[in-house]
Amino acid sequence: MDNLTIKGAQVLVDEWIKSYGVRYFNELTNMAVLTEEVGELARVIVRTYGEQSFKESDKNRELGDEMADVLWVLICLANQTGVDLTEAFEKNLKKKTERDSERHKNNAKL
Repeated sequence: MDNLTIKGAQVLVDEWIKSYGVRYFNELTNMAVLTEEVGELARVIVRTYGEQSFKESDKNRELGDEMADVLWVLICLANQTGVDLTEAFEKNLKKKTERDSERHKNNAKL
């Protein structure tokens, strides 16, 4: 999996769901699960880089694993709603580039 693409990840998740997960949770459930996973990621970040200390129950959580959980559920949502994330990402990057080509360079705050 050294050269895993976004499209490849979408295929792997779909195959896993069909083989082990029985079916996708519905879109609203997955949206709630995504929110939950983002919260878990935020918890690790705030305890690692912020001012809060780790609770005993948080000490074994890994930043990369929490990010992968967010990515997993996002891919599930993309698969079940027919979104090609490669195409969507490329389109989004083009939009950002056109919109922000000079914005950040001219931002005195940066």
